[in-house]
Amino acid sequence: MRPGEVGRRSLAVRPPANQDGALRLAQRARLLEQRYGGLDSTALLDAAINEIFPGRIAVVSSFGTESAVLLDLVAQVNPATPVIFLETGKHFPETLAYRDALIERLGLTDVRSIGPAAEDLAWADQDGTLWRRNPDLCCRLRKVLPLERALSGFSAWINGRKRFQGGLRGEIGLFEPSESRIKVNPLAKWNTAAIAAAFADRGLPRHPLGAEGYGSIGCAPCTFKSGGEAGSRAGRWAGSGKTECGIHQSLLSPLGSVKGLR
Repeated sequence: MRPGEVGRRSLAVRPPANQDGALRLAQRARLLEQRYGGLDSTALLDAAINEIFPGRIAVVSSFGTESAVLLDLVAQVNPATPVIFLETGKHFPETLAYRDALIERLGLTDVRSIGPAAEDLAWADQDGTLWRRNPDLCCRLRKVLPLERALSGFSAWINGRKRFQGGLRGEIGLFEPSESRIKVNPLAKWNTAAIAAAFADRGLPRHPLGAEGYGSIGCAPCTFKSGGEAGSRAGRWAGSGKTECGIHQSLLSPLGSVKGLR
């Protein structure tokens, strides 16, 4: 096997999933929405973590500007719930410090920092500047593929997307099919006022970069001050037309290509 073959194969676009399985998953998401859609976020998380998917669900968190709200709700329901943090190697130092502070503050006992595969970086990003040449591929190596590995064995995962963030997030439900898993969006209906109230009512610490004008915080090279309100995605991949890292898009999308590499 030649050097790089493992990495290139890991980026290959998956064949289409079994159509019957995809239909059953979509139907299950609709049924869950019908049964649990009227619950508030805490009750919804309690049901998802302790009733529907006990031992088979994880939270995915960026430990960004609004992450404390979701993580606080999860900690109230079950602080041992696995929390996956994608350690891309490109985060602000403030984000890593904030992650550690929230873990201690909320009593989270199973936070897993997951990094990219060394062989993928070895052939595609030896100098660490892939984010500049091909940001889609960089996100795939450092986020999408690590998350796929981290979620192995889980039937569902929880995230903090909200409809007010717009774009692909504008119509999300509380439950949605995502490849072979159910994705749970307990904050889908929240607005900025509700988020601010949760921070105030619970005395939750803010991400230190939020006060400096960062509305949404991801990897340092691709995050810029937006001057907007918390949760705004305006400062992500500014000027590129890119709005998502790929973890909330189908693995059948062309993000798996290697265009732009020489």
